[in-house]
Amino acid sequence: MNKPLMPKATAVWLVDNTTLSFTQIAEFCGLHELEVQGIADGDVATGVKGFDPIANNQLEQIEIDRGEKDPGYRLKLKFNAAAVGEEKRRGPRYTPLSKRQDRPAAILWLVKFHPELSDGQVGKLVGTTKPTIQSIRERTHWNIANIQPIDPVALGLCRQSELDAAVQQAARKKAAEGTVMSDDERRKLVSTEQSLGMSADPKIPSAIAGLENFSLSESEKEESPADYSDADSFFNLPHGDDEDEDEDNGR
Repeated sequence: MNKPLMPKATAVWLVDNTTLSFTQIAEFCGLHELEVQGIADGDVATGVKGFDPIANNQLEQIEIDRGEKDPGYRLKLKFNAAAVGEEKRRGPRYTPLSKRQDRPAAILWLVKFHPELSDGQVGKLVGTTKPTIQSIRERTHWNIANIQPIDPVALGLCRQSELDAAVQQAARKKAAEGTVMSDDERRKLVSTEQSLGMSADPKIPSAIAGLENFSLSESEKEESPADYSDADSFFNLPHGDDEDEDEDNGR
């Protein structure tokens, strides 16, 4: 729900000029009910001049009349065509000062585990500039030796839904370009829930890779060693060897 301009000043005016309940004013202005009560008691918004929502084309008098008659009625903000899409204004993501030192670690994590993301996508997720991202990609950052990759979601720099949306967008872009992706890349290009639900593909160890279709030729089969599992066949020596032994004894 859209909120009026100058919500605290609007709440001051509604407290002073109407008999609306604190709950109605709080819901209309986007404030806490206790905050509105503090305005009425003079503890909050001291010195703030009231902002008339009727004169400023944000609220109609009929809405106030309905709210005063029915305590359960919720005031409706007057439609303003100029304010459509105002909450979706584009701009760089604001990063608190306490978390700005964590951005290089988040960038390194995204570059390492999601190289398919563009610099623009990484910049929107973390709230940084393209030169910084490029320096970490090329490992020319002044502190690259001390940076450890950390998930930006764990650092609180972005939400998991935002990261999944960026990864899915990269997947669609790769599919549109006709790029063939490996199994590992496909697992990275899906959301966390989908990745956990995928079954692991059996892989052949590299040491024996390519031997699954190996078969002996006929000559190799003939040259294979005899089977001496039977004791009688093991001690039954060829006749040629017996004759040579007799000749040696006769000498």
